[in-house]
Formats: sequence, C-alpha cells, structure tokens
Amino acid sequence: MVCQTVKKGVECVFMKKTGCSYNGGTCHPIVDKCEGCARVKEFDSGKYCLAFPYPAQKWLSGICPMATHVKKVVKQEEQKINPLKASKRSARK
Repeated sequence: MVCQTVKKGVECVFMKKTGCSYNGGTCHPIVDKCEGCARVKEFDSGKYCLAFPYPAQKWLSGICPMATHVKKVVKQEEQKINPLKASKRSARK
C-alpha cells in the first residue's frame, strides 16, 4: 500500500488499512552513515531510506547490505602452494 504517514506517496510493505504496522507506527530517519546512498530520499519530514524503515539497525553489524555508496572490499588470500607438489607439476610438463 502507499504510505500515508512519513513517506507519503511511496509504496510501503508496512502500510496497512489501519495505518503503519512497523514498530512504533512510523519509519525512522537515516543515520550519518547513510548520507550519499541512492536509496535515501528527502521528504517533508526529513530524509528516509526507501529500503529499510529503521536504517540504524542495518549499520550495527557492519556495512548496510543495501548501501550503494560504500564499496565492499574483498580480500583475496593467496593459496599456499606446496613447493614439492609444484616442482612435480612443472616436471610433468
């Protein structure tokens, strides 16, 4: 349904016929870490995330999974090569 409380005019899964069913009855504004994300939209009552109703909770365990402004750094560990096996492989060629 379309939100009638904070994000007026935006589709929201928490909006029911009786009102907002999210904890507290309303969405929470973004935190500082959300600045620059493509999912942040400014409304009359402030800036809100379009993906999550409580963005601060998503930043508690590290990087928000829907953040578009943060690049995830993946460390590639080099495999340890057994020198004995490597010499045998090269000898076969």
